[in-house]
Formats: sequence, structure tokens, C-alpha cells
Amino acid sequence: MIRPIIAIMLRNLLKLKRDRMRLFMNLFMSGIMLFIFSFVMKSTATGLDHPMNYLISGIIIMAVFQSSLNNSMNILEDITSGVMKEILVAPIARWQIAIGHVLSAMVISVIQGLFIVVIGLFMGLSISFLSALAMIVLMFLVGLTFSTLGLYLATVAKDSSNFQLIIMILSFPLTFLSGAYIPTMVLPKILLPLVYLNPLTYATAAFRYITLHMEGMPVAGLVKAGVAFSIHGFIITPFMSMLLIAAMCGLFFILCVNRFNSADFSSVKTFKHAH
Repeated sequence: MIRPIIAIMLRNLLKLKRDRMRLFMNLFMSGIMLFIFSFVMKSTATGLDHPMNYLISGIIIMAVFQSSLNNSMNILEDITSGVMKEILVAPIARWQIAIGHVLSAMVISVIQGLFIVVIGLFMGLSISFLSALAMIVLMFLVGLTFSTLGLYLATVAKDSSNFQLIIMILSFPLTFLSGAYIPTMVLPKILLPLVYLNPLTYATAAFRYITLHMEGMPVAGLVKAGVAFSIHGFIITPFMSMLLIAAMCGLFFILCVNRFNSADFSSVKTFKHAH
């Protein structure tokens, strides 16, 4: 039961090894964002002790988010190349195929996030052994959450151009309303309802709470730092943010597996690569 899942996951990881340019471009874009928004952070993040570390922690979780969504492209490549039809006739359950693709996207996203962590360490980011473990666990959770969302969107799109359009439309507002690049405290109040509805907001807040060692900070300080949220007097703490992410992960997982089980790939036009 587990072997087909592992086989699909390893196959996708091998494809990443062969396609190093995709990994490089994702890291390059994270570096560009770090460079650009470092100037914004220095001018807007008043009251923060370490604004650059605040920004770096946001960029780490953004790298995980973007990678987990984009690596769902693997399943579309299988669909359009005709490989998926060959896999479907094998004695493998559809849910095993879905989980294999989800886990591979999750692992790749965490690997890319860890690359940004290493870069952050050279830029002054300080983490303890326990906080590093907690960061990795949360990166796996966030990667799994958005990998399942990516697979769901990929099975809906069934086409790489449509999928890229959906990802672009979806990721832009989610990213810039999450507080990863621009602190939520400085956003216009009219946007706050969208900020609170954004699942990435809670992933960013929880990750910053762990990365910046805010365990001993009072709730008022957490709200001021943008890692806890006061919604009409109700406080969403970083721990509650983690629970929300876990709940969304479960929801997206059920949706993506059900969607993949019922998806019809027979009408999708396939393109054979010339040898």
C-alpha cells in the first residue's frame, strides 16, 4: 500500500534533480524579494527589534508556499504527456497516486525552504535546535497544506496554462495580504477582513512566532508584532494559527483526494515528446 506512494514520490524528486533550473529560479526569486522588501521593511516595521529577521522568516514560509503550489505542475506534465493514463491502468489506487504527488511537492517545498533558512543564517538569523525542529515541522505542515491545494487546482485545470493562470491569480493576493513581505500592521484597515480570511496569514504568523523566539512575549506584544490577531476583541494566538493550518490541511487533503478520484483524464489532449 505504501510502496506505490513512495515510488511516485521518489520519481518526482528525481525529476527535480534533473530540472535544477526550476529549483534555482525559485531560490533566485526569493533572493530578489528579500533584496527589494528589505528596504520596505526598514522603513515600515517600526517597533520591531530585528526587522530583517522578521522579513527573512516571512520569505522562508513564502518559499515553501510558492514551491508547494508550483510543484503540483508535475501531475499536469504526467497528464499531458500521457504518462498518467499508463499509471491509471496499473494496479494502483487513485488515492495512492494523489498522495504520492502531494508528498513529493511537500518534500520539495521544505527543501527549498531550508535553503532560504541557510541563507538567513548568513544574514544574521539566529535559531536554536528546538526552534529549528519546530520550524521544520511547521514547514512540512504548510507544505502539505498547499500541496494538497495545488493538486486540487491542477486536477480542476487539467492544463498547464490554465493552472499557471489560476496560481498567478491566487498566489498574488494571498502572498501580499499575508504579512510576509509587508507587515499586516501597516496595511490599510479596509484590507484587514481579507487578511484574516487568508490562510497564509496564519502560516506566516505561526512561523514567525517560532523563528523569532516570541514565546515569552505578552499577547499585546504579539498582536503589535503581527503574529497574533485581535478580531473584535477575540485573540487568535500563534498556537490557534497552527490549529487553523492543521484544520485547513485536513480539508484541502480530503478535497484533493476526492477530486482526483473522480477526475476524468480521458478527454485531455496528450503530447508525446519526440525522441
